[in-house]
Amino acid sequence: MLELRIDGEVLGHPVLGDIFVTVARGDRICLLGPSGVGKTSLLNAIAGLDPRTPAGAVVGREAVRLGYLFQEHRLLPWRTVRQNLALVGAGAADIERLLAEVGLAGNGDYLPDQLSLGMARRAALARCLAVKPDLLLLDEPFASLDPQRATELRTLIAGLMDSHPEMAMICVTHDAGDADHLANRIWYLDGRPARLQWDDRLARNAPTESLVAQLRQLGQ
Repeated sequence: MLELRIDGEVLGHPVLGDIFVTVARGDRICLLGPSGVGKTSLLNAIAGLDPRTPAGAVVGREAVRLGYLFQEHRLLPWRTVRQNLALVGAGAADIERLLAEVGLAGNGDYLPDQLSLGMARRAALARCLAVKPDLLLLDEPFASLDPQRATELRTLIAGLMDSHPEMAMICVTHDAGDADHLANRIWYLDGRPARLQWDDRLARNAPTESLVAQLRQLGQ
């Protein structure tokens, strides 16, 4: 699906170092690493939002439909949830289906500021799904949510990935426990500049916390 050929030395990127890796259909990747190391920068490079990263550094992106759930919901505040979905091309029937999928049935006529943070994140997720993405990018989707709401959203995302097995995902998170619920593959980013220190499949039912603890110690 995608091949990353990010040569930090050639690019002179201030954060990212050498990152050479592929993303295949069905990959459910959790991207972990210390705060401020460059996880969001890597997502932005993949999405084509970082002008310092040439298109040739992300091979295949032009053929991949991307959905990006930012830390902020980025819904247009003067448009209702339904109107926000229509702006990305969703028809009336699709809008109702998407709202139901993310647990927002009956909330389509609310403005984003009338929603709780968790509901706004769900609405933004519906907008991502409206483009029928091949790759879903999630930047700390559970940040600032209380434990109950975070659990609900995590369960929702896991269910959506199960129902779209060909869709790939890269989810930035600080919580290794998220990987236990969402991932089949782990990336660990560390260093100055940032490089992938770990890229491997996640063994079924294997807890991630102990692995991440070891990786953190190696980076100290």
